[in-house]
Amino acid sequence: MKNPYMEQAIIEAKKAFELGEVPVGAIMVYKGDIIARAHNLREKYNNALAHAEILVIYEACKKLNTWRLDGCDLYVTLEPCPMCAGAIINSRINAVYFGAYDSKGGACGSVVDLFKKGSFNHSPVLYSGIMEDTCEELLREFFRKLR
Repeated sequence: MKNPYMEQAIIEAKKAFELGEVPVGAIMVYKGDIIARAHNLREKYNNALAHAEILVIYEACKKLNTWRLDGCDLYVTLEPCPMCAGAIINSRINAVYFGAYDSKGGACGSVVDLFKKGSFNHSPVLYSGIMEDTCEELLREFFRKLR
C-alpha cells in the first residue's frame, strides 16, 4: 500500500543512490507537514555519522529550534541501526515508520529492539514494512550494481 510520506523518503533514497551512497532516505513530519528531509551522505562526507536519520533529525531540530522532537514522525526507507535508534530515542520522536527490514544491523526488532517499551525513558511508536517491497528493491538494485 502506498504511503505519501514514505514515497517522499524513497525520493530521498534515490538521491543517495545517484550519489553512490547506500540508498536510504528519511523525512520528518510535524503536524502533517514535512519539515526536514535527508539521505545517506557517509561517502560524500567521509563520516560514519551521516546516516539519513541523523541528518534529518539535525535538520528538524534546527527547523523547530529544539532538541525535543515530540510530536514528530520519522519516515525512513530502512530499519534504523543502533546509532540512529539511539538518536531517535534521545530526540523524543513520536513515531517511526520504516520500509525495509535490516537483518544485519536493524535495531527495531531485526537484530535488537531498542524501542522495546521500558528499555529507555522514551519509546517511539513503531510501524514497520511500509512500502517494504519498493524500499527493498532499491537496496537490491544498488548492491547489484556494486558487484
